[in-house]
Amino acid sequence: MDTAIRYHDIQSYFHALRRRMEHDDVIIEDFVDQLLEMPDVPEDIQKKGTKYQQYSIRARRVMQQKYKVLENIVSLKQSAEVLCLPGNYDMDLKYTPLHERDLHLHHYSPDGLTIAGYGGADIWTAGIPERYIVRYQAGIGTDDSENEMHHFFSEVRPDIIVTHQPAHGIHDRISFVGPSGSPALRTYCDNNPVLLCLTGHIHNDWGMEISEGTIHLNPSPFGEVTGITGDVFEGGFFYQIEIEKKTVTGIGFRKMADGRIYDIIDHTLHSDGWRNKVIDHARHEALLRRENYDSKIQKYSHIPEIRLFNEIKQFFRMFQTPETDERVDRLEQVARLIEGKLNENIAMDIVGSVNVGMSQPSSDIDFVLYLRCDLECDSDLHSCDNYKSARGLLGEALGGEYSFEIVDCIDLNSVERSILERDYECETLQRFVAYRSICRPVNYRVIAPVEDMLNQDLEFRSELEGSIRSYFKIFVTTSQHIRSFDKYELRLRHIGIKMPDYIRNKIKQYLQRFRKEDK
Repeated sequence: MDTAIRYHDIQSYFHALRRRMEHDDVIIEDFVDQLLEMPDVPEDIQKKGTKYQQYSIRARRVMQQKYKVLENIVSLKQSAEVLCLPGNYDMDLKYTPLHERDLHLHHYSPDGLTIAGYGGADIWTAGIPERYIVRYQAGIGTDDSENEMHHFFSEVRPDIIVTHQPAHGIHDRISFVGPSGSPALRTYCDNNPVLLCLTGHIHNDWGMEISEGTIHLNPSPFGEVTGITGDVFEGGFFYQIEIEKKTVTGIGFRKMADGRIYDIIDHTLHSDGWRNKVIDHARHEALLRRENYDSKIQKYSHIPEIRLFNEIKQFFRMFQTPETDERVDRLEQVARLIEGKLNENIAMDIVGSVNVGMSQPSSDIDFVLYLRCDLECDSDLHSCDNYKSARGLLGEALGGEYSFEIVDCIDLNSVERSILERDYECETLQRFVAYRSICRPVNYRVIAPVEDMLNQDLEFRSELEGSIRSYFKIFVTTSQHIRSFDKYELRLRHIGIKMPDYIRNKIKQYLQRFRKEDK
């Protein structure tokens, strides 16, 4: 970090010197090289110049390593096509391991939609060797005959545009500057049939806006951002977009935090236009106030059994199968469909092979069902009208496609009452805590407010986790559960992955914890 700060300071020094000497047309690396070749250069400039040359070489090497790590991560998602666009804090991706995913001045046509991109921004950014950044040629004041971005889009005619810098007048306001977006991008989108214009760059001016039929989206930052005052603002924000027959039908504004994905706003297309519904008011209002929310929540540590299982689960999920993706996506669709028919909340927690990401074509789906019931019905599920209706609709939606089993049903009203009353003895609440600790949620927007309520009293949650060891003992010591890990390892072997010894040891440790207690 200290080296990065020193590099930033030296680069800023030579940037200012370059402007004073009226050499703005020369990149800093060449400017420094020329300075050091001049006679009678002051000793302090010689030292800074030599140091800058050394830091530039190191900066390129360090950034290349980070792009390699990113490529290794996204390459694991083999069932999805991942494209990348450089911002103003990035190298031009053609110099990096991400070059085959580079969207800058490239276009792709998956599923009949043409996606094209233009990266970089109309601003000088310290901390990156200028030789390797994107040369932005589409900013304010750029002549139309030289506007690289406008020429590119005019030639490609994309349905979806991805740029780092936004269009002029849309998601481009900086408090001390005003509009800072690209007039050329605004002109192109307003005068051509562009479905979506996806942008970033301006962190505070986020949202959805429609201009001349084009939907402009800026989700706010996904990663953490350090402001000019030194304050660190949490990220995690992104959009999930649904497109049917070249029509955008739904847009979800979401946030990832601590391994969970929270639905913030739903934008849905109706016959009379778009309707917006805030789902998570607390996180939405915090973002409007430019305040952190999830980073302020006190973190809790699970009991050892849960920590071990989740570490093992995360390893297997690194190699998640396409069959797992299909089942999770289908359950999400079915949950929303049933909610509409029942006009009631419904959610699930997935267990088994789909939970750990190792589902196969023949795998069924096992899950816990979450409903809201007016009466206590935990003792006899089959007498609960909500349960019977939900099960019937699930059978209609999944029966011909996937085999499934509802392993348990939880009444969220009962869970909320027990949290408010701090009822340690409530078995429904204990089961809720057990499932929430290890399972994969479906339609998490229904579960999130209840879990947020529980997390406001972490001492209470810790006590509950300590009391649910009996559930884990039953779960872990079944022969089916033990055999599952053998099956998962075999599936990894089939795709050429050898399980590391440290994971195999964690599995042994996880299974032996309960066997020791039984002796």
